[in-house]
Amino acid sequence: MKDLTLVDVEIKDFIATVTMNNPPVNALSPLFMDELILAFDRLSDTDEVRSIILTGAGKIFCAGADIKARAGHTPQPGDHWQGSRRARETFHSIVECKKPVICALNGPALGAGLAIAASCDILIASERGSLGLPEINVGLLGGGRHAMRLFGHSLTRRMMFTGYRVPANELYRLGVVESVEPHEKLLEAAQSMAADIASKSPIAMTLAKHALNTIEEMSLRDGYRFEQSMTGELGKYEDSKEAMRAFSEKRSPIFKGR
Repeated sequence: MKDLTLVDVEIKDFIATVTMNNPPVNALSPLFMDELILAFDRLSDTDEVRSIILTGAGKIFCAGADIKARAGHTPQPGDHWQGSRRARETFHSIVECKKPVICALNGPALGAGLAIAASCDILIASERGSLGLPEINVGLLGGGRHAMRLFGHSLTRRMMFTGYRVPANELYRLGVVESVEPHEKLLEAAQSMAADIASKSPIAMTLAKHALNTIEEMSLRDGYRFEQSMTGELGKYEDSKEAMRAFSEKRSPIFKGR
């Protein structure tokens, strides 16, 4: 994606690696957020991509809002609403991306950076990774609702009231991340999981993610009913029939995405 300047995208073996590259700390400027939205929207429609890894360049995954830019800026009418809408759409472009997104947490993800991490489907952390909500210390609020997707009642409030950063080992103990890797092995671990996902039917994976997003806040009865409807939908596709044939014939399936 040559027209992106702050987001690097590499595609290989059905895996897209998206690297946030807005030095020095990947703070969320308007251009940076617009490019993230564009990257994930494009990847949703790219058949050559079946899974995605999201990580950060440098020592920080994402430091959240660009505090220095805000401090020197005189707000204009409408700025707050436009900035808030842009931030929401940045997170939702990841949540709503048709492909599963693995967060390779290479360093701290703070504030809106935590929201980006929480918007991913699966999280893997470097030993240097952490999640935090420092807004209380810099005259801002936000990120609590996204933190609630990952943390319980007490810890979410501790993070929001004190700015506490949860380190990688504690994230693993709490089940927030799937594993904690040596820093130099982080992308290798993420690529291994991404390859496993990419080996499945892309249609089944799209419907699985759509189902999980839809049922997240549904009742058990309504949520399972929706999953059943997705199972019925999947059965109409050639990939579903191929998966069943391959299972019965004890061979690896060959998926065509149709």
